[in-house]
Amino acid sequence: MLRDRIAMKAINVVASAVCGVLYGAVGYMIYSLAPITTPGVGIVRFWPSVVIPAVFAVLFGPFVGGLGAAIGIFLSDMAIHGDPLLSLSAGVTSNFIGFYLIGCISRRSVDWAKALIITSIVFLAALPVLGYILLIYVSLNATILFVGLLAASYILMIAIGYLWPQWRSYGIASITGLGVGSIIIGFVVWAYSQIFILPPAVGGGFQLPFYAALIWLVWTFATEIPFLIVLGPPILRVCFQAFPSLNPIKAPAQAPEKKEAGKGNNV
Repeated sequence: MLRDRIAMKAINVVASAVCGVLYGAVGYMIYSLAPITTPGVGIVRFWPSVVIPAVFAVLFGPFVGGLGAAIGIFLSDMAIHGDPLLSLSAGVTSNFIGFYLIGCISRRSVDWAKALIITSIVFLAALPVLGYILLIYVSLNATILFVGLLAASYILMIAIGYLWPQWRSYGIASITGLGVGSIIIGFVVWAYSQIFILPPAVGGGFQLPFYAALIWLVWTFATEIPFLIVLGPPILRVCFQAFPSLNPIKAPAQAPEKKEAGKGNNV
């Protein structure tokens, strides 16, 4: 038993390290090819590689996903903008908490109806407000793009949950984890800018207005949720087929069929 626990801890350490290196390296390569940051305010990067720690969080548990994401974002931040304090305060915390939540929720059985009602209320309440802020402070094109991405991702999440019920928990987990992470990024980066100068390598800035926090929040969520929803399930399906033991959601064992009375008995 002790040997099994030690082996499991060793696997988690290795998985966290692999996750961190993959997350940081892939993110850095994507940014090198497409150095896109938040329109109007910069800083937060276009980051499709979020699917990597999400997959690790489901396969190996929330701590592995969270720690791997924290390691990866710190490595990529150091390579791209070189501000360790900003990375530790905004990037590391948001990534660890966000992917930890994805790992926790996706590995549980979620009440689909209640979760759908709650997310629908939050979505319908937040969308007009965020859309108005984008329209006033960014542009009409950005508003259409971001609102369209949010709406399309939400509809896709519902469709996937309806057609493939086994991915319902993952869909809710992705929205919840990324939502919390996006909130942390938006408001922590804004608070950081009130005290320190933001890194010039990704746009710079000092004492940015409060609406910048909401723009970062919307940008982070709207540009990353499609990759979690679209790429996560097929990647995880392949992993489950290759390594069934890593599937955290076990199908209930079927009870053996009862033999009819009088049959199969030696009388």
